[in-house]
Amino acid sequence: MNNARRGMLGFMTSGLATLTLVGGGTAAHAESISTPLKTLIPEGTPWLSLLNKSLEKTPRRRDFKSVPMILTRPEEWDDEALRLIFQYQGQHKQVFDNMILDGPWLNLMRNALNTQTWAFGHKDFLVVSGTHGPAHLALYDDYIWEKYQLSQLTQGKFKDNSFLKVPAAAQADPTQYEDITGVFSPLDNSIPVLQARGVVFLACHNAIFELATRLHKTEINPDHRSIPQLAAELTNHLIDGAVLTPGVMGTIPELGARGFYYAK
Repeated sequence: MNNARRGMLGFMTSGLATLTLVGGGTAAHAESISTPLKTLIPEGTPWLSLLNKSLEKTPRRRDFKSVPMILTRPEEWDDEALRLIFQYQGQHKQVFDNMILDGPWLNLMRNALNTQTWAFGHKDFLVVSGTHGPAHLALYDDYIWEKYQLSQLTQGKFKDNSFLKVPAAAQADPTQYEDITGVFSPLDNSIPVLQARGVVFLACHNAIFELATRLHKTEINPDHRSIPQLAAELTNHLIDGAVLTPGVMGTIPELGARGFYYAK
């Protein structure tokens, strides 16, 4: 019964947060806060709390010099962390196929959490974000966004990685779950807040390698790295708490075989 739920609760930042609203990819801005987030995992969640604590203690390898196009060895991805997710003992768990950066993906996961937690009483509900395609840009830190000018790849929709900004709503009273401007509202959509609620963000090696190839072709490559070297640097700068997989679309069936419901 080896389990752990995702987390990384000591987050982030300040500035303006771009939030995905209900109904689509419209963006709004709200002030964000600099106070570290506390866990938002409800009490009475033995499996979710265990997974969260175990993932916090599980190291991620982020010292790659070069990575191949196809990963074949467990040491090339976050195998230990991924196995903790595979072994999750909670009955209720869902993997979201997230690839549209400016779509409602954060909002949909928040809604699923709210419904499972309060409507159906499944406090141990585990949400996993199978992040790939354009949405994978949200899983790189600010250093990579600036160095490789990732904002150019969003057609001007995002000037920086605003998905990492913590909205002010995150500091509202979490016992007031019906607060329409509070912790669990659409005003609080962000990666750190969802992580504080136990959501696991899976990173995709294939998306990383494809971005490295694209950057190499467009010559946004100030250090003149090869594609495998670019892919290594991108991997080394995944956001805190992300779990690197050998490929999200190939990992989703592994989750399905272990009882995760699929959501597109």
